[in-house]
Amino acid sequence: MFLEKVKTPGIAHLSYIVGDSAEAAVVDPRRDIEVYLETAAREGTRIKHIFETHRNEDYVVGSLELAERTGASIHHGARLPFEYGEPVAEGDLFEVGDLRLRVLETPGHTMESISLVLTDQNYGEQPVGVFTGDALFVGEVGRTDFFPDRAEEVAGMLYDSLFDKLLQLGDQTIIYPAHGAGSVCGDGMASREFSTIGHERANNPALQEENREAFIKRKTGELHYQPPYFRKMEEYNLKGAPQRNRQVDDVPLDADAVAEAVSSGAVLVDLRSPEAYAGAFIPDSLALPEPMLPAYGGYFLDYGKPLILIPENRGQFLNALEHLSRLGYDQVLGYLDGGLHTWETTGKPYGHIKAVHAAELGDRLAQDDSPLLLDVRKKTEFEAGHLPGARHVFLGYLPDRLDDLPKDKTIVTFCGSGQRAIIAASILRKNGFESVEDCLGSMQACKALGFDIQQGGAD
Repeated sequence: MFLEKVKTPGIAHLSYIVGDSAEAAVVDPRRDIEVYLETAAREGTRIKHIFETHRNEDYVVGSLELAERTGASIHHGARLPFEYGEPVAEGDLFEVGDLRLRVLETPGHTMESISLVLTDQNYGEQPVGVFTGDALFVGEVGRTDFFPDRAEEVAGMLYDSLFDKLLQLGDQTIIYPAHGAGSVCGDGMASREFSTIGHERANNPALQEENREAFIKRKTGELHYQPPYFRKMEEYNLKGAPQRNRQVDDVPLDADAVAEAVSSGAVLVDLRSPEAYAGAFIPDSLALPEPMLPAYGGYFLDYGKPLILIPENRGQFLNALEHLSRLGYDQVLGYLDGGLHTWETTGKPYGHIKAVHAAELGDRLAQDDSPLLLDVRKKTEFEAGHLPGARHVFLGYLPDRLDDLPKDKTIVTFCGSGQRAIIAASILRKNGFESVEDCLGSMQACKALGFDIQQGGAD
């Protein structure tokens, strides 16, 4: 018997392949499915079943291609009209060698959410583990904000799923959630990715609420952001995503080809570090440092427009291609060969953004003609601690809040460490804000220098 966890960086997605003897099952596969095929080949097993714990919102699921490559059946909850696969219901049983998977209907995060209880038939019916999808995480439970007109109802559904079903499996049961820390599907997850029902019962903050009403109040009072790309993921994962191109689009483009593509509507995405982008950038390019691409690309990239990437190197380009493919962005024309140096040597225009040291920022904020400090972190981050006088606009909402910002005043963008601040600076420059600066290091640097930090007061 074996169970292998597959972690997808950037979106903190966790999927699993579990098997015994000559049979295996995969739970919540990602779009690039080779890892499951390689594991099955190594273990000498055939993938027999594919389970989706719910219609995922934050990545393209890989079930259809995996089924095509293996002949496996696809299974998901019955409360949505999926255009592929087979619906399952409470109590349905699936055998994988001597392992057994039993379906629990666990709505709340979504209506059709299911969990899969894992037992080893050689050792009785007591559960060994449970694949909880987005119902129960390590240190947190699933978000319930996808049905705002039914907020209390769905929060109550999640309470019932947790307390009446999952917590009844026994303290020994190992939990296998669909996400870890850093996922947009829940805040406050533990950095470890292993736990048991017993440990969560005793320590998970959401499970400490004294009754159903208190739990519902907790869940309906939460704030979660929904990137626009969620709607595309929901469409793909209900109807079935377009077939993935298995050949990597490793296309180097010279400066003239890039300029011509941009004039025809292509979008330039600069993957380089904040420091590199601030030093020199191509006008109208969007800064999306490669580590930020999975979390924030879905806010700003249009599925209808082709992309050209500007990487530090080819390896960074290939990493970005993986991130984009997992989010359903397939129109990547290539990358600027030779980077900004190639662009500069052709005499084409480039811009720069003044980088502001935290100490300098502190001095300038104390002056009468101080710049506008634009803090683009999440509301919870801002309320936990911000600089006096800072204006809060969440980064994902910035394109819709530009009219609220002055174009006749210097704006210094600010975040937790400088990664999101450079994205904000590039958005401002793309939209006609000329006097834009970026605080490298941002809040981390300010804390290191002993700045006065205030709490509360987010927009």
